Formats: sequence, C-alpha cells, structure tokens
Amino acid sequence: MKSISLAEIVKLEISERIQLVEDIWDSVAAVPDSVELSDAQREELDRRLAAYRQNPDSGSPWSEVRKRISRIE
Repeated sequence: MKSISLAEIVKLEISERIQLVEDIWDSVAAVPDSVELSDAQREELDRRLAAYRQNPDSGSPWSEVRKRISRIE
C-alpha cells in the first residue's frame, strides 16, 4: 500500500479528497465486525431499536427527511 502524507492530501483537489474519504469509508464498511461500538453507542442503538419496535410508524420516509434537509441548506 502506498503511503500518503497529510501535506500531500491537502494538496489534492477537493473532488480527489472526497474520493479518498469515500474509498477509506468503503474499506471500513467492508468489515463492519472489526469496528467495535462503545457502550454508549450500543445503548443508543438499543434505545432507537426499542423505540422503533414500539411504534414503527413514528419515523419519516427518506424522501421526506431529504426534503427537510434540503430546506436547511
């Protein structure tokens, strides 16, 4: 694997840096079991799952969430 310094990274075009971040994220997401959750993260996920199971209709569809986000920008 080729090493790249932070100084070299900041010299990249924005689109290249975004691609680098996406590539890094994809490599992490490819092995989800190797990323351990903290107790607080696990508790939050458990809380959210319990809330969903209690009332699965309380959430918003992605299309609606996306519209709300686009209004903020």
